[in-house]
Amino acid sequence: MSDLNATSAALLGLLHDGPMTGGELVAAAGERFGRFFSVTRSQVYRELPALADAGLLRLGKQGPRSSQQYVITAAGKRAFKSWLNTTPGIDSLRSPLILRLVHAGWLTPKQRATLVASARDIYTGQLTEARAAAKQADDPYTRAAADFAVAHVRAVIKLIDAIPAH
Repeated sequence: MSDLNATSAALLGLLHDGPMTGGELVAAAGERFGRFFSVTRSQVYRELPALADAGLLRLGKQGPRSSQQYVITAAGKRAFKSWLNTTPGIDSLRSPLILRLVHAGWLTPKQRATLVASARDIYTGQLTEARAAAKQADDPYTRAAADFAVAHVRAVIKLIDAIPAH
């Protein structure tokens, strides 16, 4: 696997902390960087076999209910380090909310109002969580990412607030 995609790199980065199952990786991804980079269960379970086939992971202990741990290999560590040292390129934004807003013309006015109100409630709660995470950040890189998460949520709330009420 010469060129890692961002999801594969995210998994290799998490596995530097030690062996994990697919479910543990999904949880760890959500906890560590879910505010700015989402990793779905289906993505994780699609990437793990490919990474193992490429020699970047090996199978670890089998856990309860047939869960399988994965362990990063030396080749996986080198591939991850190589990925870290490449130019990141342009970010792509995947926002289910913005996608819904783009298509909101298909909704009734009442449905649009409900969409906007529920989104505002959700993002207001996320802002509280993002601010708490930023306060707990212990190194400048984690802090910068946490501050970005706060700014991103604020920007989404500003977008929501710019939508006319009617």
